[in-house]
Amino acid sequence: MKKFYLFFSIVFIGVVIMSGCKKTANFQTESLTDYLQLQSGKYITYRMDSTLFVNFGTQDTVISYLAKDMVDTTITDNLNRPSWRVIRYINDTAASGDWLSNETYMVTPTKQDVEVVENNMRYIKLVAPITDGYSWPGNSYIDATSDTFNVVTYLQGWNYTYDSVGMPFTTLWGTVPNSVTVQQRNEVIGDPTNPSIYSEINYSEEVYGKGIGLIYKNFFHAEFQPPNGGTSVGSWSGYGIRLNMVDHN
Repeated sequence: MKKFYLFFSIVFIGVVIMSGCKKTANFQTESLTDYLQLQSGKYITYRMDSTLFVNFGTQDTVISYLAKDMVDTTITDNLNRPSWRVIRYINDTAASGDWLSNETYMVTPTKQDVEVVENNMRYIKLVAPITDGYSWPGNSYIDATSDTFNVVTYLQGWNYTYDSVGMPFTTLWGTVPNSVTVQQRNEVIGDPTNPSIYSEINYSEEVYGKGIGLIYKNFFHAEFQPPNGGTSVGSWSGYGIRLNMVDHN
């Protein structure tokens, strides 16, 4: 009987260990690079709607382009890590003109995260594991608190969060069957409907398609300054950008 109990205990412990290993294996989600296409010549074309404030901040306007983000070549970042250079080209919405280089940014994929450097600011765009509700400080490399000119102070304290992992997402190109949404910020300070007080709006989300890359982006930052001694009307400042995929290879 003792031998039977000993045998049963060993089997039970083995089952528990195997079950634990199985759960750990299941917790491991897709590779971060599954949601990117980092190969020279790969591109994604977007309808890009850019929101600007005009007439001394009393009106907003939307200017639209086609933007093509093309993976150029491998480089190294300032930590000597392998990275990719991506060049953005723009054209009119009918693609009737020449594709003109507009900006360059860098993508650094690691096992733990995917970092993107735009305008000399490093963002942590994706992290492991890719699972609903997982969050991280995506702007932690940006020194927003010591910004003397208050240009990027609004980027402080953003927590990126995964949402709708594995769900389809519809773009102008069509429906991407497997995607992940990164909710980056949804913040309103003050009351934007009240023209007598300061207010601020910060909104940002990105959607990545499996096997494609960034398929949708919606970013908006605006600050309202109420009338003061020198002005009779309030004014808005800030900008917005929306990218919606129309093509890729």
